[in-house]
Amino acid sequence: MTRVMQVMAGAAHGGAEAFFTRLVMALDETEIDQQIVIRRNAERLAQLQPAKRPPLEFSFGGALDIVTGHRLGRAIKQFEPDIVLSWMNRATQFCPIGRHVFAARLGGYYKLSNYGRCDYLIGNTQHICDYLIDEGWPQARTWYLPNFVDSSRVPPVARATFDTPEDAPLLLALGRLHENKGFDVLLQALAKIPKAYLWLAGDGPKLSELTKQAEQLGVADRVRFLGWRNDGPALFAACDLYVCSSRHEPLGNVVIEAWAQDRPLVAADSHGPAALVEDGVNGLLVPVDNADALAAAVQRVIETPDLAAALVSAGRVAYEQEFTKAKVVARYLEFFEGVTG
Repeated sequence: MTRVMQVMAGAAHGGAEAFFTRLVMALDETEIDQQIVIRRNAERLAQLQPAKRPPLEFSFGGALDIVTGHRLGRAIKQFEPDIVLSWMNRATQFCPIGRHVFAARLGGYYKLSNYGRCDYLIGNTQHICDYLIDEGWPQARTWYLPNFVDSSRVPPVARATFDTPEDAPLLLALGRLHENKGFDVLLQALAKIPKAYLWLAGDGPKLSELTKQAEQLGVADRVRFLGWRNDGPALFAACDLYVCSSRHEPLGNVVIEAWAQDRPLVAADSHGPAALVEDGVNGLLVPVDNADALAAAVQRVIETPDLAAALVSAGRVAYEQEFTKAKVVARYLEFFEGVTG
């Protein structure tokens, strides 16, 4: 039985952090024996409590945090993993080398200098893997392992919950309220689609600025800032289409979520969505930072039911081909076997 220690020291919320939790619980359904180590976070701890082994919580502080390193080292000696899999920069920096295989999972275009002690690197898009190889990382030690999303089907959130008319076209956007997500462009686009409403689920440093922008654009009465939510499938079930306006999006879990939830997709052609979406087939792509093009694409989907249905159908095919839970878990198991065999 392969023994895997997964180490996550990420933020309270985020796409990588959410996928980490999903992957942990999915691998727990296999014969893999895993020990989970996380940065102290009550919400994540509660989500992982059903795991076969209780998660370990460490501080994962700054450069002067020597306690976490010692505790993590002791945990590795006690568990004796075949593989230590760290998630992103901070966790990787704290992980010691040893007799185990040391792999790190990257969700972005990070500096390779942070990963020099690793044996293998995992990219969750082929483009990230190509970047790693172009930067000098050996191709033989680079693995492409995509994400899967929560594909559960649940009743929709009632539109009345957020004072939204039943007959209004409803757009959904999810993500951290950060410059990279381009939500300012989405608000500009909304101003050009008079009858549409927008549910924006997320939190972050741009909340105040986006709230003021909505008022200045005259769309505040049609925007609902929902805060951070853990009911993605219910939000998707309530909306008419999903919009990804990101300026910078290495993967775009939300693209896969839209496909899995059978919702038409309009996305800015940043790295992740551009690599996933075939324009006009399983989604519509528009130039980054172009509110006019974004509004036109959204309006086209709203006004053309046949197009919306075709995008949904092709999106479902794309999802089933590569991004289901079963297929992604199988690829992780193949990776574990490949690096320890």
